[in-house]
Amino acid sequence: MDITTIFVTQFLMSVFVFAVIGRWYLTPWLGQKSHRAALMILVLPHAFRHIGLLFVVPDFVTSELDASFANMAAYGDLASAILAIAALFLLKSNSRIAIPAVWVFNTVGSVDLINALRQTDTVPDLGIVWVIPTFIVPALLVTHALIFVRLLKRRYSNDESWTHRPSQSTPRRRIQRKSRGSTS
Repeated sequence: MDITTIFVTQFLMSVFVFAVIGRWYLTPWLGQKSHRAALMILVLPHAFRHIGLLFVVPDFVTSELDASFANMAAYGDLASAILAIAALFLLKSNSRIAIPAVWVFNTVGSVDLINALRQTDTVPDLGIVWVIPTFIVPALLVTHALIFVRLLKRRYSNDESWTHRPSQSTPRRRIQRKSRGSTS
């Protein structure tokens, strides 16, 4: 196998596994949370995208890595991390602009990742940061997709509540009142 085939194989397998985790475990669990809480959980991993600054650290990539790609990847990740942190604070404070901030973050972050992934000619020069696009980026792409799904469902639903919604499987208790003096 050549290096690009290995890279693509690792990337696709990671996307698949993270998508399965998202579908089987994360989505049902988040369905029990409020819209705001679910978005905060999905946005949180993106606050760590500052790790992408490793693309501009010489000992972590080969000297042949294209500087324009390295800068774009590093500072795109940093900008996405800053936007994610801002969105988290706005969600936490229940701000009126929280949802628009999540839209901005999620759009910018997704475009940044997709743009970086298009540059397959850089694969041989990634060095140890290879793990970022083959393991971390797939997890981030899945959470971006889950955020878009939640935002779009919210946009087209009539539910404006930011409160906790119990899951459909939660049994509802019947409260039986016994009236005094009733013979029936």
